[in-house]
Amino acid sequence: MIGFILTGHGEFAPGLASALELVAGRQEAFKVVPFDVDKASDYPELIHGEIAAMREQTDGVVVFCDLLGGTPFNQAMMASQTTPDVEIVVGANLPMLIETFFARSSDESATISSLVETAVNAGKNGVDTRKFEVCADDEDDE
Repeated sequence: MIGFILTGHGEFAPGLASALELVAGRQEAFKVVPFDVDKASDYPELIHGEIAAMREQTDGVVVFCDLLGGTPFNQAMMASQTTPDVEIVVGANLPMLIETFFARSSDESATISSLVETAVNAGKNGVDTRKFEVCADDEDDE
C-alpha cells in the first residue's frame, strides 16, 4: 500500500483531513502533519521523521502539500531526496484527496506514479466555476 501524508500551513491540513474523513471515512496509512509557525524550528525534523516512518510501513509515500514553495513543500522535497519512493503533490484540495484515496483503496495494484497522476488530474478537475443566469423579473417586462 502507498502511504499518504497531508501537510500545509496552519490548520489547512487538519481541516482538509476532517472534511476528507466526513466524506470518505477514516483512512489507513494516512498522517496529517501541520506546519505551525510557532513551532517552525521543529517542523523539518517532524516532517522528515513522519515521511521516513510512513515509508518504512508502506511501499511508497505521497505527500500532499498546500502551496508550491512554502515551508511544508520545501521540507517534503528535501525529505524526498533522502527517502526513496516519495512523491510530492502540490495544491492539495478535497476533490484530489477523495479521488486519490478511493483509487488507492479500490486498486490494490495502484502504484505511486498512478496515484500521483490521479491526484494531479482530480485536483485540476476539482477547480471550476459555475454561475446561475440572472432571471428576468416579470414586473420589469411591463
